[in-house]
Amino acid sequence: MQQPETIIDLIRHGEPEGGRAYRGHSINDPLTENGWQQMWDAVGEDAPWDQIVTSPLERCQAFAEALMDVYSIPCETEDNFKEVGFGSWEGKTPDEIKEKNLKEYQDFYNDPVKCRPKGSEPLKQFIKRVTTAYDKVIEKHQGKHILIVAHAGVNRAIIANALHAAPIGLYRIKVNNAGISRLKNDQLGNHLLYHNVQLADMAAK
Repeated sequence: MQQPETIIDLIRHGEPEGGRAYRGHSINDPLTENGWQQMWDAVGEDAPWDQIVTSPLERCQAFAEALMDVYSIPCETEDNFKEVGFGSWEGKTPDEIKEKNLKEYQDFYNDPVKCRPKGSEPLKQFIKRVTTAYDKVIEKHQGKHILIVAHAGVNRAIIANALHAAPIGLYRIKVNNAGISRLKNDQLGNHLLYHNVQLADMAAK
């Protein structure tokens, strides 16, 4: 029996209060007014999803629940879709880290598997928790069109796993605020169809 096709859209949260920073799962800033607008602009006037799954952090969950209320789409929270823990970098800006220790910053981007910020979540452990949760979501909602509202790190982990890309290259994937990526899951596995677009852009193609 042929496996039904499942479509998965990943959307990163919009701009959070406090601006750009390493905001892992220990920081729960809400979206700014601009962040909310980014999310609604990305979604547009259509909401084709059968199911919403969201990170428990407010910058994701608040919008997911608003979307649920407006379009009457079922929404569930998945704790394992929270962002990676950045340890000693939590709440700090890239400029602050580069100013204090440029080599540490460069080493992280050259090898984020081995050169982690002190006290941070191991990258391979993070990828495993995210992709295990992703597989469970696919299994539970097979054949549906799913929206996952999450974080840059979570979306990178799912995309890299779909492409069989090595963890060392995870931070080479740019994920915009409110950027949408679309994957298809079928009997051949996962396929990346679009990346960093708005819903209206996909509808026009």
